[in-house]
Amino acid sequence: MSTRWVRFSHAGNEQFGTLEGDNIQVYTGDMFANPVKGDTVVNVNDVKLLMPCQPTKVIAMWNNFHALAAKLNLADPAEPLYLIKAPNSYLNPGETIEKPPTDDKIVFEGELGIVIGKKAKNVSEADALDYVFGYTAANDVTVANILNRDESFAQWVRAKGFDTFCPFGPAIATDLDPTTLVVKTILNGDVRQDYPISDMRFSTQKLVSMISQELTLFPGDIILCGTSVGVGSMKPNSVVEVEIAGIGKLTNDFK
Repeated sequence: MSTRWVRFSHAGNEQFGTLEGDNIQVYTGDMFANPVKGDTVVNVNDVKLLMPCQPTKVIAMWNNFHALAAKLNLADPAEPLYLIKAPNSYLNPGETIEKPPTDDKIVFEGELGIVIGKKAKNVSEADALDYVFGYTAANDVTVANILNRDESFAQWVRAKGFDTFCPFGPAIATDLDPTTLVVKTILNGDVRQDYPISDMRFSTQKLVSMISQELTLFPGDIILCGTSVGVGSMKPNSVVEVEIAGIGKLTNDFK
């Protein structure tokens, strides 16, 4: 059975625990290393949910879904294509994605995030799932026009690294089969993305294994699996939700 882990602020303290209905069973210690169940239960409506982990890095995939690649006429990559989302972009559930001082097109990208549970370096594909703690939802926000503004240099990190451009949460769900999951992105009440994770070009195991050959992954690090068809722009005063059954709904406004 899946467990949903959350981090939250309550009475001035940052804590973590498991979400069970409207209640959070509080734990102490380290979420990723033998957390200890406490005696306290708090109501989720009485706390402020925080991003469910504190990554040293968020790695974001490009061209990892067959459907979007077909639409954009992209060739199959031989290896995962990725960038790193800057730490200043991380954002709590429920907080506001801030519009940069530009009139360029801002796009949403609903994505599944793989959360690493223990240090992973040179991990085999067969062992990769042993290093996965669980899964979360994320929005890989992007200033689309910046990407290829300069013909000599594709500006992936800049386009995707603005403050508040990487909300994720609300929970990390363990013991899920990612191939059964579906990502829905909802803009102002309208479903704009609705795609299966089973369409990924590189599986969870392949991503964790292949990336760990190049970058050491640490507990709490997140691999964003990339996005599929339905990406679109959002205007100020919008509400964008990324919903994955079994994980929850990540909701942020954009102003």
